[in-house]
Amino acid sequence: METYLECAKLLNEFLAGARAVRITVPGYMPLSVEEIGTSRDGHRLVSLCQYGEQNGDLMRDCDLVFLVTDLSDGAAAEPVSFRNDYLGLSQEVYRYDETGRRTHVVSSLKQDLKEFARAWFATLREQGFFAPTAVRKDLSP
Repeated sequence: METYLECAKLLNEFLAGARAVRITVPGYMPLSVEEIGTSRDGHRLVSLCQYGEQNGDLMRDCDLVFLVTDLSDGAAAEPVSFRNDYLGLSQEVYRYDETGRRTHVVSSLKQDLKEFARAWFATLREQGFFAPTAVRKDLSP
C-alpha cells in the first residue's frame, strides 16, 4: 500500500490542482498527466503518458493509468493498465461485469505494474520532471 500512497502523492504533485498538464524537460519526450474519467466502479482515473511519433501519428510510449482511491488519510493510486503503441500492447489489471463490478484480477500484472510505476517515477525524477526547471503547461479545459 505504501507504493500506492506514494504514487498518489506524485501524481498530485504533477497535476497541482489541474486536470491535465504537459511537462517538458529538454532532451526527453514530454510527459502528459491527465484525469481521464472514472473507472467502472466509480474511482478517478489518471493517465501518466509519454508520446512519441511514428509516420506522423502520436504513439503512447508508454501510458500507465492509475485508479485513485480516496482514503481517510489521503489517496492511493494503483496502476491498473499499461499501453505501449510501439509494441501493440494493452494490458488491464481488472475485469468488470456488465454492472461495473470487478470480477477478476490479474495478480501478476498488478505486481508488475506496481514495480514499473515505482521504477518509472524514479526515472522521471532523475530526468528532471519533478525539478522546478521542468516546464509545466496546464492543459485543463
